Amino acid sequence: MTPVAGQAKSLANRSACGILAKDMQLPERITIQSHTITVVPRYAETDKGGVIHHSVYPVWFEMGRTELLRTNGIAYRDLEAQGTFFVVAELRIKYRRPAFYDEELLLETTCSNVTPGKVEHTYKLTRRSTGLLLAEGSSVLACVTAEGKIRRVPEFLCPPHGWLGGREA
Repeated sequence: MTPVAGQAKSLANRSACGILAKDMQLPERITIQSHTITVVPRYAETDKGGVIHHSVYPVWFEMGRTELLRTNGIAYRDLEAQGTFFVVAELRIKYRRPAFYDEELLLETTCSNVTPGKVEHTYKLTRRSTGLLLAEGSSVLACVTAEGKIRRVPEFLCPPHGWLGGREA
């Protein structure tokens, strides 16, 4: 990408994040990029050998995204009430080691990129007792209306300047 194209994209991203919720008590701007939650796997989330089933990780990733929003003062239901929905457009998971029933895990969820039409996250799941990396992943969420049409990411979800490693959103 040429510097001129990069500057144009950066300006487009800034101006594209211009929709603000009407009559909602939403924050002016999100300020927390990363949040960690504790996950204790339930018996129903395991296979016969007590290992966490691979289908559970996307559910935990959603829990991480929801709590990251909540930490920023936003409830997902408030976004829905003002017509903003996010659908998973892409999900990647790398399973490194097994997680087991009833052990404490830490899930770190990070907002890694915001563009006019999507929000990207990364995830790291570790064993609390050892810090061992068990799984990592990423997701791309498309911003849509209640009718499923692509819409711009609301302005308050665009991170502050410099937040994404020098890239502007």
